[in-house]
Amino acid sequence: MDLLILGGPRFLGRHLVTAALAGGHRVALFNRGRTEPELFPEVEKLRGDRAGDLSALEGRTWDAVVDTSGFLPEVVRRGAERLRDQAGHYHFVSSVSVHADFSKPGMDEEAPVQRLTPEEHERLSTIDPSEPMKSPAFMELYGPLKTECEQVVRETFGERASISRPGLIVGPHDYMDRFPYWVSRVAEGGEVLAPGRPERPVQVIDARDLADWIVRLAEGGVPGTFTATGPDYPLTMEGLLDACRNAASSDARFTWVDEAFLVENQVGPWEELPMWVPETTSTSHLGILQMSVRRALDRGLRFRPLVETARDTLNWERARGPHEWRSGLTREKERALLEAWRQLARA
Repeated sequence: MDLLILGGPRFLGRHLVTAALAGGHRVALFNRGRTEPELFPEVEKLRGDRAGDLSALEGRTWDAVVDTSGFLPEVVRRGAERLRDQAGHYHFVSSVSVHADFSKPGMDEEAPVQRLTPEEHERLSTIDPSEPMKSPAFMELYGPLKTECEQVVRETFGERASISRPGLIVGPHDYMDRFPYWVSRVAEGGEVLAPGRPERPVQVIDARDLADWIVRLAEGGVPGTFTATGPDYPLTMEGLLDACRNAASSDARFTWVDEAFLVENQVGPWEELPMWVPETTSTSHLGILQMSVRRALDRGLRFRPLVETARDTLNWERARGPHEWRSGLTREKERALLEAWRQLARA
């Protein structure tokens, strides 16, 4: 299979290239060449900016396209229309964030999605198509923008299109630091602040499992829309932290801190305690970590053991050296919160 990947090899893109090459496919990468351009010397590098310059795609054909970098509907439309007669299958990487209501656990692909309102459409002019993530409007409209991008892909490729809606993607090269925070912190050992109930459901998917599956969908030209998170059994926060501890052979011990206390002390969900969605203060997002993945499982999505993901993530984290953390509590704040929690318990 001749495969074109729209986007760079930063995280999921890196694993897509690896999976495709392992499957014996020929790969071309189309991007601006800003993220680790020296990677994959055996892969064809097509340089351009999908927000403007698509000339590198002219006169070429591919069996399939995987789009990892589509964020604005007009940008996606420009590329999809260019590739409509040049590619057999188009896979678009979307997000579970397209859904309009996360209050109900067990939602599937048929649950209602967000759409841009007329007022939100007007805000699109404030987003730089080449650097959308630098705009506050983009982050606020991320969900409905992904919905609109999905619609563009369906309109352009029809039954030759597939769409994945990943949840929280984890594994080696996770630059957002959400899972790396937990594996690194647990590996340090000692008393670890754990949020809420040990039995609280969570969902994650290893980027390598997602990449392997997307390549197989593209290879088979499988159409449809799929929620893509995991695993294929009910995972709890305690189970996730236990996997981190087992992966590191750590002596970490978990102190489960009440959510109301964390909220009162202005601890940020996701930013400071990744994968924590408060259950006691709001039910509006309870379902975001409890999505149904039945359709994806029926189409071959499979998962490696979580302890393997934790171990490989920890090894990568240790190898990349010092860096600024994008997610997670500082050790000072964690210690202060734990001491305050103990004092409250003694009162």
